Amino acid sequence: MTITSDIFEHNPDPDNPGWYHWNLKDETLFNSAVMGRLITRKEGKKCRLRMFPQGKHKNLRGLIHGGITLSLIDISMFTTMHVIGSGNAGPSVTLELSTQFLEGASPDQHLDSVTEIMRETGNLVFVRGEVVQVDNCIASFSGIIRNFKQRRAG
Repeated sequence: MTITSDIFEHNPDPDNPGWYHWNLKDETLFNSAVMGRLITRKEGKKCRLRMFPQGKHKNLRGLIHGGITLSLIDISMFTTMHVIGSGNAGPSVTLELSTQFLEGASPDQHLDSVTEIMRETGNLVFVRGEVVQVDNCIASFSGIIRNFKQRRAG
């Protein structure tokens, strides 16, 4: 699935066969400016979103900052909605996010959010998942997205 628009890119990643870019073209917006390059792929009924930690993602202990982990989780819920759900996640917002941190993540390895849709109604998407690094579960979470479908004029 290739999606290109004025603001968003979701094309095959030539450096990672089977993966797709999940990037905004405007590098000043949060996803690009803070998170950096993101890639995604569908894995059966699940979606995996991968980030590549940098020095700016570390906390005072030298681990990935919890705010970065939460940001990865939040972005991954929208990625999931797009990759394995009903599609366009653009006009949507996070209503709820419950996260349990289990251990710290190393800045020396990629960090993945693996998600699945538990239920999708007309306007709500219920997602759950885990943030993993190699064989370690860093966090588990569940969340709800509110999809604002475009209204017809008239």
